[in-house]
Amino acid sequence: MLPNFLIGLREGLEAALVVGILVAYLVKTGRRDLLPQLWAGVTLAVVVSLAFGALLTFGPRGLTFEAQEAIGGTLSIVAVGLITWMIFWMGKTARHLKSDLHGKLDEAVAAGRWAVLVMAVLAVGREGLETALFLWAGAQATGQTVEPLVGALLGILVAVALGWAVYKGAVRLNLRVFFAWTGLLLIVIAAGVLSYGVHDLQEAGILPGLHNLAFDVSAQVPPSSWYGTLLKGTVNFSPATTWLEALAWTAYIVPVMTVYVRTVWSGSPRTPTTSSTVKAPAAGAAAPTTGGTP
Repeated sequence: MLPNFLIGLREGLEAALVVGILVAYLVKTGRRDLLPQLWAGVTLAVVVSLAFGALLTFGPRGLTFEAQEAIGGTLSIVAVGLITWMIFWMGKTARHLKSDLHGKLDEAVAAGRWAVLVMAVLAVGREGLETALFLWAGAQATGQTVEPLVGALLGILVAVALGWAVYKGAVRLNLRVFFAWTGLLLIVIAAGVLSYGVHDLQEAGILPGLHNLAFDVSAQVPPSSWYGTLLKGTVNFSPATTWLEALAWTAYIVPVMTVYVRTVWSGSPRTPTTSSTVKAPAAGAAAPTTGGTP
């Protein structure tokens, strides 16, 4: 539940901040007449994301076991690639997110009111599709139960509440610290999802070494025990891990974590507390800022 809560919280907050910036900018520039198109685009993006999640969940049913494992393993690896790109993208461009969105919105307004709808779909839909894919991969890795969905829903609800509070000016949120720490945790989660994807491809017969175990601590960490369940649900730890899974986990987490720490934690200059927090004024005043993100 925890990994999916974290994913829902981070991705949901990104989407909420994007929507807040767009809404505040339209209000500030006196273009409230375009708000219906904006909200229609946000709604359409949510519907498309939910449909994509349903397709991932129910689409492979009826296929052979090998085909399902092949699809699951491939999509898990794709999800890891997307979440890794998202972590570094946010660290690089979040400082300019507000100005970038303002520029794109100006172009959309000049093109016509329906261009605003399209822009909202693209801006929010990207977050939604990434979230659906990674939540699906995480749920597959930790077991097909309702807990991953509950965790994701709770994370999204908290993100929406935080986004609304930031927009209204009720909360000052240090985005640099938030995204830096959640990115760190997501890298660990992504490494586990990658390991699970490799295992799926081994079970599908695409990759070799299914029975070549690097270690087997099932006796010490029974999968059905509370601590085995906790490790599986948080970092996707498998008591019986193949050599290829262990190699994939190590080959991912060592370089990615090293580059992330150097670029986000050590490479970015510290900013004063007043500029690294976000406080969005009420509607009709200034738009929320993301100037203190990593």
